[in-house]
Order: sequence, then C-alpha cells, then structure tokens
Amino acid sequence: MELSTPLALFILYLLLNVIAFCVYWWDKQAAIDGTWRISERTLLGVAFIGGSLGALAAQQMLRHKTRKEPFRTLLMIIIILHALGAASWLLAPELAKSVIVAIAGAI
Repeated sequence: MELSTPLALFILYLLLNVIAFCVYWWDKQAAIDGTWRISERTLLGVAFIGGSLGALAAQQMLRHKTRKEPFRTLLMIIIILHALGAASWLLAPELAKSVIVAIAGAI
C-alpha cells in the first residue's frame, strides 16, 4: 500500500502530537516522583517540530506547566505559528511551497 503525500503528512502530524503528549506526560510523572525532569527547551522543541497540539492537550489535561511563564507564552506563540502555517498552506499552497523552498535553501 502506497501512502499519498497528504495522508503521510497527516500520519506524521498525528505521530508527532502523540509523541509530544507522551513527553509532557513523562515530565509530569517525573515532577510528581521528584526524579530527573525534561528541560523546558526540549518540551518547547517537541512542540515546535510539529507537536504543538499534543503539547497543548497534555498541558491542559495533565495540568502541567499551566502557570509557568514564559513557557506558556512561548507555547502559545508556537501554536499561533503552526496555525498560520497551516492556514497559508490551505489558502495559498503555492506561496507556502515557495516559502518552504526559500527556508530550506537558506539552511
């Protein structure tokens, strides 16, 4: 069975968000147990690479990092960036593609 590009991207997106939720859960458990914690930088990095909705779901469902600033604000900025990116991809796919190519070329 061959996956189409949109289906493959959707599966990747779901997987990233499940991973993000699990990482936040792991950190919450570590906080409860008083053991080694995952850094905020790593938590935000997981959200940034595509797990922002999983991170937000974990934050709300697990009541984890809900009052911590600037963590909350940075997570909201990541979510807004992802929403803007998704909207531009849906509304102007050619523009989104050219931006991605330009970013990839700059790296």
